Amino acid sequence: MFTKMKNIDSAFSQVRRFTLAVVSGSIIITCFAVYHSFKLVNEIQGRIYILANDKAMEAYSSDRKDNIPVEARDHVKTFHKLFFTLDPDDKAIQANIAKALYLADGTAKRAYDDLKENGYYAGLISGNVNQTIAIDSVMIDINSHPYRFRCYATQTIIRPTTITTRSLLTEGGLRNVSRSDNNPHGFLIERWNTLENRDMKTTNRTQ
Repeated sequence: MFTKMKNIDSAFSQVRRFTLAVVSGSIIITCFAVYHSFKLVNEIQGRIYILANDKAMEAYSSDRKDNIPVEARDHVKTFHKLFFTLDPDDKAIQANIAKALYLADGTAKRAYDDLKENGYYAGLISGNVNQTIAIDSVMIDINSHPYRFRCYATQTIIRPTTITTRSLLTEGGLRNVSRSDNNPHGFLIERWNTLENRDMKTTNRTQ
């Protein structure tokens, strides 16, 4: 009788140990599977596929802090190209300026208003003058926020009889704002100031 009870206790003990081992193993396997699933999901989320010319190309996402200098420089370049690329067409001027003003604060609007009040844009239209800009370099200091920048550029003003080349140097700050269709980089230029805008040379156009 006692031997039979011992055998039952021993069998129950073995079953319990086996059950605990199975449960423990299942928990370990489940945790391992969940961990690797999250890891795989994170890796997949870090991949972006871009369709170009009927081909899928893989790109990788990254933290914004890794791209701040690149995005900041492009934001400054885009603003200056929009603000200073002018054709003798009022609608074209208004369209470019409107896009530029989304990228900067009231200092850019005041600069535009001053130029307009002084008849600068009217002179371009009546004189059939084209103005283009080439960005030579943009220096960004990201050690503090707002980020300070300086933009070095060359303006070309094409009149019916002459071509004038001007040196342009501006500075300002870049503040983080929400991204939008009108401001894809999520920066706002503030305290924008022109430090230099002088003629370098004027040449006659050949007929």
